[in-house]
Amino acid sequence: MTSDKGQVMNMVKAILGKKLGMTQVFAENGDVVPVTVLKAGPCVVVQRKTAQTDGYEAAQLGLVEVPPPRRVKRPLEGHFRKASANPVRFLREVPLAQDGGDLKVGDKVLVDVFAVNDRVDVVGTSKGRGFAGFHKRHHFGGGGEAHGSMFHRAPGSIGASAFPSRVMKGMRAAGHMGNAQVTTRNLRVVQVLADENTILIEGSVPGPQGGYVIVHKAKAPHK
Repeated sequence: MTSDKGQVMNMVKAILGKKLGMTQVFAENGDVVPVTVLKAGPCVVVQRKTAQTDGYEAAQLGLVEVPPPRRVKRPLEGHFRKASANPVRFLREVPLAQDGGDLKVGDKVLVDVFAVNDRVDVVGTSKGRGFAGFHKRHHFGGGGEAHGSMFHRAPGSIGASAFPSRVMKGMRAAGHMGNAQVTTRNLRVVQVLADENTILIEGSVPGPQGGYVIVHKAKAPHK
Protein backbone atom coordinates (compact mmCIF):
# COMPACT_ATOMS: atom_id res chain seq x y z
CA MET A 1 0.00 0.00 0.00
CA THR A 2 1.18 3.53 -0.62
CA SER A 3 2.19 5.67 2.32
CA ASP A 4 -0.84 7.89 1.80
CA LYS A 5 -3.78 5.53 2.26
CA GLY A 6 -6.36 8.27 1.78
CA GLN A 7 -4.87 9.18 -1.58
CA VAL A 8 -5.35 5.62 -2.85
CA MET A 9 -8.95 5.66 -1.60
CA ASN A 10 -9.62 8.87 -3.52
CA MET A 11 -8.09 7.55 -6.73
CA VAL A 12 -9.52 4.02 -6.79
CA LYS A 13 -13.22 3.50 -6.25
CA ALA A 14 -13.40 -0.11 -7.45
CA ILE A 15 -12.34 -3.52 -6.25
CA LEU A 16 -12.46 -7.11 -7.47
CA GLY A 17 -14.12 -9.81 -5.43
CA LYS A 18 -15.87 -13.14 -5.23
CA LYS A 19 -19.47 -13.87 -4.26
CA LEU A 20 -19.68 -15.99 -1.11
CA GLY A 21 -23.46 -16.17 -0.76
CA MET A 22 -26.42 -14.42 0.85
CA THR A 23 -27.52 -13.93 4.44
CA GLN A 24 -29.40 -11.34 6.48
CA VAL A 25 -28.50 -8.76 9.10
CA PHE A 26 -30.55 -6.72 11.52
CA ALA A 27 -30.68 -2.93 11.24
CA GLU A 28 -30.68 -0.70 14.31
CA ASN A 29 -34.46 -0.31 14.08
CA GLY A 30 -34.94 -4.09 14.01
CA ASP A 31 -35.57 -4.45 10.28
CA VAL A 32 -34.18 -7.55 8.59
CA VAL A 33 -31.92 -6.60 5.67
CA PRO A 34 -31.03 -9.25 3.03
CA VAL A 35 -27.38 -8.92 2.05
CA THR A 36 -24.87 -10.53 -0.29
CA VAL A 37 -21.48 -11.34 1.22
CA LEU A 38 -18.54 -10.59 -1.07
CA LYS A 39 -14.91 -11.45 -0.52
CA ALA A 40 -13.50 -8.15 -1.83
CA GLY A 41 -9.74 -7.93 -2.24
CA PRO A 42 -7.03 -7.64 -1.43
CA CYS A 43 -6.15 -6.49 -4.93
CA VAL A 44 -2.79 -5.52 -6.34
CA VAL A 45 -2.08 -3.08 -9.18
CA VAL A 46 -0.55 -5.15 -11.98
CA GLN A 47 -0.44 -2.45 -14.66
CA ARG A 48 -0.80 1.32 -14.62
CA LYS A 49 -2.13 3.21 -17.64
CA THR A 50 -1.70 6.97 -17.92
CA ALA A 51 -3.03 9.73 -20.16
CA GLN A 52 0.49 10.41 -21.46
CA THR A 53 1.21 6.86 -22.64
CA ASP A 54 -2.24 5.32 -23.17
CA GLY A 55 -4.59 8.28 -23.54
CA TYR A 56 -6.57 7.58 -20.36
CA GLU A 57 -6.10 6.93 -16.64
CA ALA A 58 -6.70 3.37 -15.44
CA ALA A 59 -5.28 0.60 -13.31
CA GLN A 60 -5.29 -3.12 -13.98
CA LEU A 61 -6.16 -4.90 -10.74
CA GLY A 62 -5.56 -8.53 -9.84
CA LEU A 63 -7.50 -10.32 -7.12
CA VAL A 64 -5.10 -12.00 -4.68
CA GLU A 65 -6.28 -15.51 -3.76
CA VAL A 66 -4.89 -18.37 -1.70
CA PRO A 67 -3.80 -20.69 -3.15
CA PRO A 68 -2.67 -18.91 -6.34
CA PRO A 69 -3.29 -20.48 -9.76
CA ARG A 70 -1.07 -23.47 -10.51
CA ARG A 71 -0.69 -22.71 -14.21
CA VAL A 72 -0.55 -19.44 -16.14
CA LYS A 73 -0.33 -19.02 -19.90
CA ARG A 74 3.03 -17.83 -21.10
CA PRO A 75 1.99 -14.30 -22.24
CA LEU A 76 0.35 -13.67 -18.85
CA GLU A 77 3.36 -15.14 -17.08
CA GLY A 78 5.54 -12.49 -18.68
CA HIS A 79 2.97 -9.82 -17.87
CA PHE A 80 3.08 -10.68 -14.16
CA ARG A 81 6.88 -11.00 -14.17
CA LYS A 82 7.20 -7.50 -15.62
CA ALA A 83 5.05 -6.16 -12.77
CA SER A 84 6.95 -8.26 -10.17
CA ALA A 85 3.56 -9.61 -9.11
CA ASN A 86 2.36 -13.10 -8.31
CA PRO A 87 -0.04 -14.65 -10.87
CA VAL A 88 -3.78 -14.24 -10.26
CA ARG A 89 -6.90 -15.79 -11.77
CA PHE A 90 -9.05 -12.68 -11.99
CA LEU A 91 -7.61 -9.61 -13.71
CA ARG A 92 -9.62 -6.53 -14.66
CA GLU A 93 -9.02 -2.88 -15.57
CA VAL A 94 -10.77 -0.12 -13.62
CA PRO A 95 -10.85 3.61 -14.40
CA LEU A 96 -9.12 6.19 -12.20
CA ALA A 97 -9.61 9.86 -11.54
CA GLN A 98 -8.56 12.24 -14.31
CA ASP A 99 -5.15 13.05 -12.79
CA GLY A 100 -4.53 9.48 -11.65
CA GLY A 101 -2.35 10.56 -8.74
CA ASP A 102 0.66 8.56 -7.60
CA LEU A 103 -0.88 5.10 -7.82
CA LYS A 104 1.75 2.71 -9.14
CA VAL A 105 2.34 -0.94 -9.93
CA GLY A 106 2.52 -3.03 -6.78
CA ASP A 107 0.18 -0.87 -4.69
CA LYS A 108 -2.61 -2.67 -2.86
CA VAL A 109 -6.31 -1.82 -3.02
CA LEU A 110 -8.32 -2.98 0.00
CA VAL A 111 -12.02 -3.16 0.78
CA ASP A 112 -11.89 -0.05 2.94
CA VAL A 113 -12.02 2.10 -0.20
CA PHE A 114 -15.77 1.81 0.46
CA ALA A 115 -17.72 2.87 3.53
CA VAL A 116 -21.11 2.02 5.01
CA ASN A 117 -24.05 3.52 3.05
CA ASP A 118 -21.95 4.05 -0.09
CA ARG A 119 -23.79 3.31 -3.32
CA VAL A 120 -22.11 0.81 -5.65
CA ASP A 121 -22.64 -0.92 -8.98
CA VAL A 122 -21.79 -4.62 -9.08
CA VAL A 123 -20.78 -6.31 -12.35
CA GLY A 124 -20.89 -10.09 -12.60
CA THR A 125 -21.66 -12.99 -14.93
CA SER A 126 -25.19 -14.35 -14.59
CA LYS A 127 -25.88 -18.02 -13.99
CA GLY A 128 -25.84 -20.08 -17.17
CA ARG A 129 -29.16 -21.84 -17.86
CA GLY A 130 -28.24 -23.55 -21.11
CA PHE A 131 -30.80 -23.72 -23.92
CA ALA A 132 -34.15 -22.35 -22.74
CA GLY A 133 -37.51 -21.91 -24.39
CA PHE A 134 -38.74 -18.42 -25.16
CA HIS A 135 -41.24 -18.45 -22.26
CA LYS A 136 -38.52 -18.92 -19.67
CA ARG A 137 -35.89 -16.93 -21.53
CA HIS A 138 -38.01 -13.82 -22.15
CA HIS A 139 -40.63 -14.17 -19.38
CA PHE A 140 -43.58 -14.49 -21.77
CA GLY A 141 -46.95 -15.27 -20.23
CA GLY A 142 -48.06 -17.94 -22.68
CA GLY A 143 -51.47 -18.70 -24.08
CA GLY A 144 -54.69 -19.77 -22.45
CA GLU A 145 -54.68 -22.68 -20.01
CA ALA A 146 -58.10 -24.07 -20.95
CA HIS A 147 -58.35 -27.68 -22.11
CA GLY A 148 -59.11 -26.80 -25.74
CA SER A 149 -56.69 -23.91 -26.06
CA MET A 150 -53.93 -25.77 -27.97
CA PHE A 151 -51.81 -22.64 -27.47
CA HIS A 152 -50.28 -23.14 -24.03
CA ARG A 153 -46.60 -22.53 -24.71
CA ALA A 154 -46.44 -22.03 -28.48
CA PRO A 155 -44.56 -18.97 -29.77
CA GLY A 156 -47.37 -17.66 -31.96
CA SER A 157 -46.70 -15.54 -35.04
CA ILE A 158 -43.08 -14.60 -35.67
CA GLY A 159 -43.62 -12.73 -38.96
CA ALA A 160 -45.91 -12.18 -41.92
CA SER A 161 -45.98 -14.71 -44.79
CA ALA A 162 -46.58 -12.32 -47.71
CA PHE A 163 -44.15 -9.57 -46.79
CA PRO A 164 -41.35 -9.66 -45.81
CA SER A 165 -41.64 -13.48 -45.96
CA ARG A 166 -38.90 -13.96 -43.40
CA VAL A 167 -38.21 -13.70 -39.70
CA MET A 168 -36.85 -10.26 -38.82
CA LYS A 169 -33.54 -9.99 -37.01
CA GLY A 170 -33.86 -9.54 -33.27
CA MET A 171 -37.02 -11.61 -32.92
CA ARG A 172 -37.16 -13.00 -29.40
CA ALA A 173 -37.01 -16.78 -29.48
CA ALA A 174 -35.63 -19.80 -27.68
CA GLY A 175 -31.87 -19.95 -27.25
CA HIS A 176 -28.92 -19.69 -24.90
CA MET A 177 -29.97 -18.20 -21.55
CA GLY A 178 -27.70 -16.63 -18.97
CA ASN A 179 -23.89 -16.68 -18.75
CA ALA A 180 -23.80 -13.01 -19.75
CA GLN A 181 -22.39 -9.89 -18.12
CA VAL A 182 -24.96 -8.24 -15.86
CA THR A 183 -24.68 -4.99 -13.88
CA THR A 184 -26.82 -4.38 -10.80
CA ARG A 185 -26.85 -0.69 -9.98
CA ASN A 186 -27.23 1.48 -6.89
CA LEU A 187 -26.82 -1.15 -4.19
CA ARG A 188 -26.14 0.03 -0.65
CA VAL A 189 -23.08 -1.01 1.34
CA VAL A 190 -24.36 -2.37 4.67
CA GLN A 191 -21.10 -3.42 6.35
CA VAL A 192 -17.38 -3.29 5.59
CA LEU A 193 -15.26 -5.87 7.41
CA ALA A 194 -11.77 -4.64 6.64
CA ASP A 195 -9.98 -7.28 8.75
CA GLU A 196 -11.70 -10.05 6.79
CA ASN A 197 -11.57 -8.37 3.34
CA THR A 198 -15.35 -8.73 3.21
CA ILE A 199 -18.16 -6.38 2.22
CA LEU A 200 -21.90 -6.86 2.76
CA ILE A 201 -24.14 -5.34 0.09
CA GLU A 202 -27.90 -4.99 0.38
CA GLY A 203 -29.84 -7.14 -2.05
CA SER A 204 -28.66 -9.65 -4.62
CA VAL A 205 -25.79 -9.43 -7.10
CA PRO A 206 -25.33 -11.29 -10.39
CA GLY A 207 -23.75 -14.71 -10.63
CA PRO A 208 -23.50 -17.98 -8.72
CA GLN A 209 -21.81 -18.59 -5.40
CA GLY A 210 -18.07 -18.42 -6.01
CA GLY A 211 -18.47 -16.20 -9.08
CA TYR A 212 -16.16 -13.23 -9.64
CA VAL A 213 -17.54 -9.69 -9.47
CA ILE A 214 -16.38 -6.10 -9.86
CA VAL A 215 -17.62 -3.60 -7.29
CA HIS A 216 -17.27 0.06 -8.21
CA LYS A 217 -18.68 3.40 -7.16
CA ALA A 218 -22.19 3.93 -8.52
CA LYS A 219 -22.30 6.02 -11.68
CA ALA A 220 -25.69 7.51 -10.79
CA PRO A 221 -26.12 7.11 -7.03
CA HIS A 222 -29.44 7.87 -5.38
CA LYS A 223 -30.92 7.40 -1.94
